[in-house]
Formats: sequence, structure tokens, C-alpha cells
Amino acid sequence: MIASLFCFVLLRAVIVEGALGLWAEGSGSSEECLCEAFLSNNTFPIKDLVLLESKAVEINYKLEMELNKVDAFEVKLQIYVAKIKNLTIIIDLMENNPDSYTEVQLEEVKIKIKQVEALVVDLQASIQASTVVLVTIREEINIMISVLTELEITYDKNLVLVTRREYIVLQQKLEDCERRHDEIFKPNIGVCNHSGIRRLSKPIVSQINADLNAGFKFGGWGRDSKPLLGSENMFWYSGSSDTLVNKITRYSDYYKLITRQSSHSNLLYVDRQYDWRGNGNNYVVRENNFYYQYRSPFAMAKYNMTTSTVQTKVIPTASTQFSYHYSSNQNLDFAADESGLWVTYATDDSKGKLVVGKINEESFEVEEVWQTSVFKPSVGNAFMVCGVLYATRSVDSKTEEIFYMFDTKSAKESYVSIPFEKFQDSYVYLDYNPTDQKLYMFSNGYYVNYHIYFHHEGSGDKLLI
Repeated sequence: MIASLFCFVLLRAVIVEGALGLWAEGSGSSEECLCEAFLSNNTFPIKDLVLLESKAVEINYKLEMELNKVDAFEVKLQIYVAKIKNLTIIIDLMENNPDSYTEVQLEEVKIKIKQVEALVVDLQASIQASTVVLVTIREEINIMISVLTELEITYDKNLVLVTRREYIVLQQKLEDCERRHDEIFKPNIGVCNHSGIRRLSKPIVSQINADLNAGFKFGGWGRDSKPLLGSENMFWYSGSSDTLVNKITRYSDYYKLITRQSSHSNLLYVDRQYDWRGNGNNYVVRENNFYYQYRSPFAMAKYNMTTSTVQTKVIPTASTQFSYHYSSNQNLDFAADESGLWVTYATDDSKGKLVVGKINEESFEVEEVWQTSVFKPSVGNAFMVCGVLYATRSVDSKTEEIFYMFDTKSAKESYVSIPFEKFQDSYVYLDYNPTDQKLYMFSNGYYVNYHIYFHHEGSGDKLLI
């Protein structure tokens, strides 16, 4: 219940600790609805739990690294044992018949003995270093246990019931505020009655990826951009420790995503059966099809998650030499918006400048292309909204900026400045979803998303988070 309270309030309200009251509400203008949740000083210290969870993920990652080292030590030991056995046999032969060996051969044996000795010393130092790390991890775990014990003694007996009652009140208040939001903010989903992006909300961080692995820095997540009947609430996730795309996992709704209750995982590689793996991070899901960059040969891929079949199509002019600023192998970038399915890439002829391609979803062919003037390696990422390409770049470690627009309807481009806050200093995935008009980001293993505020004639922002 406490973890649910944290996720719910973090994603749907503004948490202000230390406030006197439980709830405050108001409106900034006739077109804005502001909701703020106040947690009193005597509520359960959610931040402590969040820090503990983060520490647990970090410790898990350290342990995995040390386990990998143990495997490496085992392989080295086998090699060293074989070398020592071989030397033992040679020395025995030399002792039995010393006159049959020359001085040069004896010197070679001495060198081999010194080499094995050096290898053993190196292995011993590595093991000692790992021992120090494991002792540190044990101390960190003991500290975590002490903190949890203190929290249990201090709060579980006295204030958990209060926290639960506050959760119920908060939930009811938030539902009331959501209804007012719906009355004020009525986005025309699927309709482009605006003149472009005005600004983005602050990053909304859900949690670390479903693998609970901080090493899974590459990947993406989001919703189906054109869901099949019955899959309107479906979310998907794909992640890895490198840019190799191995599988995609689906979740029936957002709650199942954050609680890691997957409905199905589609594998792109099964040993001795098939290898449909991809590269990069810029993929989308549309009508239950997973569009991604095929690894070999370099091509577009359309994986049908219903039938578990794959279709590929080569773009002859697309180059593998130009990737986005934050990550390698992002050569084909798929996007989906109100007007359909897109792919962006660079070519040798364009000298690395972005090319926008419109994909015919039935034939899976690039049917029309537009040449831009923006150099792809200078771009953090790009996405499509209502047929307009938006490109981002880094301003500093905390700020990203939408700096470039290309309208495929008019073939006109423009430079803009729409700064927004980054969750971390880099990210590998950024894509727009027309079903909820949000941007989805995968940032160093974390699920992040943004509300988009559009320019509407005669009105200000349509939503305030």
C-alpha cells in the first residue's frame, strides 16, 4: 500500500512534504486546473524507501558484476592448473634425465615457471580486490537492514493506518481533480488543430525498468500508437545492456507495467531456430506490430507480435555511419503520429543530414522522402507530431532543447528553442504517442514521460501538471 501511494502520488500529483494540511486545490486561470497533494510530517517517510530501493538496485548490479568476475576466475584457474600440470610433467622428465636437456631448454622452463607465478599473483590480487568489494556490499546490506528495522519500529506500529487513511483521501481528491481536468482539458486526440509544440511538462518518472537492472541503459517503452480493439491500455517495454534488441514485453495496462506483471514476451532470437534481432533503440509499436532496425541485413523490420512473424525491407540509400548523439546504432529511427508511420535516417548523399521517410503500412515501403538540413550526429533524438519532425539537442547536463522543426506538409523548416528538463544527462529513446499526446523517454534504464503543451489560437496552456 505504501509503495502504491508513492507511485500514485508521484505520477499524478505534486508531493510537498512538511506542509500543514493534507490537501489544497485551486486554479491558475479559467483554463488551468492545479492539483497539489500535501503529506504531513508524521506520514511514512517515502523518500527513505525510495533511497533504499535505489540502493538495492545498485547492490544487485554490483553483485552481478562480482558473479561475472567469479566465473572469469574459474576459467582462469582451469587454465593455470593445466599450465602447472604441464610444467610438473616437464620438470619430472628433466629430473629423471637431466643430461638430455640443453641450457636453453632449461631457461625456457624457468621462464614458464615465472610466467605462471606472475599469473597466480595477479589472480590472487584480483580475488582479494573482489573480497574487499563483497565485504563492502555486506556492510551496505547490514545498513539497509538497520534502516528498515528502524522504520518498522518507528512507523509500522503507529502510523501505517494513518498513512492508509490519507491514501484513501488523496485518491478520492485526485479523482475529483481528474474529473475537473477532463472538463477543462479535452485534447482532440488524432486531430492536429494546433500550430505546434509550445512546451513540455517536467519529466514524470515512473520507475526503473522491468528487469530492475541499472545496467539496462538501452531500450524503450510506451504504448501502441494505433492499438487493436481490446489493447487500448497496453504498454510495452524492451531493454538491454547494449544496443542489441533481443525481445519485447507487453503489459495489459500501466499498473501491470509498474508492478512488472507482463502478459507476454516475444523473443527475437531462439538458438538454432531463428535470429530476428535488431540494433538501436528507436522503435515503435503500431497495431501490435513492432517496428525496429533489423541487425543483419541492415533493414527495416516489422515484427507481428500476434503471429510471431517478421518482415524486412531494405532502404538502399540508408547509411549505418550516422547515429544520434547519445547512442550508437541508431541509424533507423521509427516514429508514429496522427498521420501514420515514419522512419528517419541519414544517407551518404545527404552527408549525414536527416532524411524523413513516410512508410506505407500495407506495402511496408518508404513511399515519400524529405531532405532536411540538420546534421544527425548533432541531434539527441527526433520524433514526429502531426507530420512535423522535431529534433532535440543537449543544452547542459540538466536541459535538453527542441531546436529544429521540419513540416512535411509544406516542406518548410525552422529553428526554435523549446527547452525541457532532462531526467538524467543522457537518454537513448524519445518518441511521441498520438493516443495520449505524450512523449515517452527511456533514460538510463528509467521510464520517463512528458505531457505536451501545444499552441492553440486564442488560448494558453490547456493542462497544468
